[in-house]
Amino acid sequence: MKALVYGGPGVKSWTDVPDPVIVNPTDAIVQVDTTTICGTDLHILKGDVPAVQLGRILGHEGVGTVTEVGASVTSLAVGDRVIISCIKSCGHCTNCAVGLYSHCLGEEGQSGIGWIFGHLIDGTQAEYVRVPYADNSLHKLPDGVPDAEAVMLSDILPTGFEIGVQYGRVKPGDVVAVIGAGPVGLAAMATAGLYGAATVIAIDLDQNRLEQSREFGATETVLSGAADWKEQVLALTDGAGVDVAIEAVGIPQTFTMATEIVRPGGHVANVGVHGKPVELHLEKLWIQNINISMGLVNANTTAMLLKLVAQKKIPADKLATHHFTFDQMLDAYDTFGRAAETKALKVVISRSS
Repeated sequence: MKALVYGGPGVKSWTDVPDPVIVNPTDAIVQVDTTTICGTDLHILKGDVPAVQLGRILGHEGVGTVTEVGASVTSLAVGDRVIISCIKSCGHCTNCAVGLYSHCLGEEGQSGIGWIFGHLIDGTQAEYVRVPYADNSLHKLPDGVPDAEAVMLSDILPTGFEIGVQYGRVKPGDVVAVIGAGPVGLAAMATAGLYGAATVIAIDLDQNRLEQSREFGATETVLSGAADWKEQVLALTDGAGVDVAIEAVGIPQTFTMATEIVRPGGHVANVGVHGKPVELHLEKLWIQNINISMGLVNANTTAMLLKLVAQKKIPADKLATHHFTFDQMLDAYDTFGRAAETKALKVVISRSS
C-alpha cells in the first residue's frame, strides 16, 4: 500500500509500505477512505516530537471501512463505515473507566499515552491502518454524514469542545474569547453555543480567518495585531474581562493574552500545544481567583458530537476548505503548510474514485 512516511526532520514521502495485519485479537484493519492533516503533523516534520521514529506512517485522523476484525472484536463487522478516533481506548483500565482516554493504560504504543497513531504506531495517512482496541476506538458512522464532515470528529471537534468549552466551564450567558481562529479554535467557537455562550469573540492575526470565524459562531472579531486589541476585547465585556478565555495557538504570547483578558473568577482554557516554556505571572494572577486548565483530548464526546453533526447542528462541512486525492498527498501538505497564504482550514484527502 501507499503511505505518508516520516524520514526525519523536513523529510516525508508518499511511498510503498507493507499492508498492516492483525496483531492482537482486539485489532481491526480499516481501509482509509478519507484522512486529513493536523498541525501536530507539521510539528513532527519539524523534529519537534522526538518520540516519532524514522519510518513512521503519520496521521491520526481518518474515516474508513472495516476490512478485517480480530477474534475478540464484537461490535464491528467487515464493511462498517467508521470514524477513527485520534485517541486509543482499551475500555477497561482505570483511566478509561472514568473517560480519561487520553491516558489509557493499554500497552499498545505506550501505557498511559492515548495519542499513538502517527506517533508511537503507524497512522492514518495511508491506504490502510491497523486500529488497536477497535471496539472502543472506532465509531460507526450513520448514513448521511459525508466523510469530509466525519473526519472532523477524529480530533479537532472533540478537542475544541472538550479542552476548550468543557474544561473552560462555559455556562449560559458567558462571554467567551477564543484566541486563534485556526481549525481547533473554530471548533471551540462552533461548540461554545452548546453550553449557552452569549458572546463569542474571535481573536486572530489573520483577517481572513476572522471573517471565516463568523460562520462558526463568532459574534465579534478582534484583530490581535491591532495596538488596542486588549481594549477592544474589554470593551465588549463592559471592562470586566471575559468569562472564559480559550487559547488555541500554543505560543507563550497567546497564553499570556488569555490571562490578560479573563475576568476575576473566570477561566483560562489552554488548548494549544506548546513547544516552549510559558511564563506564568502568579504574582499578578493569584489574587484574580481564576482557573487555568489544559489537556489532551479524551475523545469521550465523539459519539455525542457525531449526533449533532448528523443533525447539521455543528457546521463541520465548513472546516473542509481544500480537497485532494491520496496521490496528491504531498500537494495537500504543501497547501496546509502555507495556510496563511492558501486560506486553508482543513485539507481533506480522499481515496481516488
